[in-house]
Formats: sequence, C-alpha cells, structure tokens
Amino acid sequence: MKILLYVFILFLCINMRSFADEIRDIQCFFNEYVSAANNYSCDYFDYYTNNAKIIRVVEKPDGTEQAVNIPLERYKSEAKKTSKLAKLRKYKNKYFNVRIFPHGEDYKIVAMRMPSTSDYKIPAYFIVGKDCNGNWKIKEESMNTRVQKFLKNS
Repeated sequence: MKILLYVFILFLCINMRSFADEIRDIQCFFNEYVSAANNYSCDYFDYYTNNAKIIRVVEKPDGTEQAVNIPLERYKSEAKKTSKLAKLRKYKNKYFNVRIFPHGEDYKIVAMRMPSTSDYKIPAYFIVGKDCNGNWKIKEESMNTRVQKFLKNS
C-alpha cells in the first residue's frame, strides 16, 4: 500500500512540474507575441494558426456588446493597411492581470488590455495550443473594443 502511495505522489509531482513548465512556456510565448505586435514585426502573423478565429467584442455606446467574427485573411489585410499609421502614432497594447488556465488540450490566456490611445482597460483572451511541430500558436483571439467600425464591416 505504501508503494502505491509513493508512486502516486511521484506521478503527481512529475505532472505538476510539467504543468508549471508549460505555463512558463506559454507566458514566454505570450510575451514574445505582445512584443512582435507592439513592434509591428513582419513575423507577427506567425503566432497564429492558419485557421485562427479572430473575435472583436464591440462595446456599444448603449452599454450592450456585439461579437464580430473576423476571417483571419481579412484581419491580416486590414492590419497591414493600418499598421503604418498605427506605428506613426506609436500605438501599442499593454496587458494586465495575465492569467493562464488549462482549456481542454489547450490553454486560455485571460487579460485586461489597455490600448495606448486610451485610459481604460478592456477584456481579452487567447486560446493557445501546440501545432504539429510542437510550437505554441494562437487558435482563437477575442478582444473587446469600443471601435464601432467593426459593426459596419461585419
């Protein structure tokens, strides 16, 4: 009986260490992603899977919200068009209260995002998982926004 208990404790310790290592890897991945985004890096879109789901939750003036799904190709195209102006304006995002949770076989990163052009923080989350090469990738991204133009183009 003692041997079974020792084996169980050893198994638990190994799994906890592995879980902590994955959380640390995901935190590094997220920090690199934020840096690439804020520096308008040419490899920014390499952080996403080819079929990543992009969601913008528009906070309307009346206090309601509407989620808008944006196809990845459209997201890439619009980001490329607006990046020069954003870079000139030194637009960046800061993330606060970053937390990472298991999410099925993947992980969910939850944070409050503060655009450099605002004085408020708004919710954001990312679902990340490993691709077939073992690299972390963003599978789903959701960010709240107060930019109403997303509703016109949906």
